[in-house]
Amino acid sequence: MKARVVVTLRNGILDPQGKAIEGALKALHVNGIKSVRQGKIFDVELDAADHGAAEAVLREACEKLLANQVVEDYQVEIP
Repeated sequence: MKARVVVTLRNGILDPQGKAIEGALKALHVNGIKSVRQGKIFDVELDAADHGAAEAVLREACEKLLANQVVEDYQVEIP
């Protein structure tokens, strides 16, 4: 089973890398970009056939390693 985990900074947390990307896009004359926030995407292949078990494993992985829950949120996507 394949899944995706998307980790983003929580609202209100400063994102200096996103600001740097935003500034670079403006310097490159890319118009229409209002703001940029960066994050992480993890594509994970699981050895699970059950959707619920797969989600539980991914949430455990996020809580233990993939996401810093003090400043980041995560979303588990299992098609």
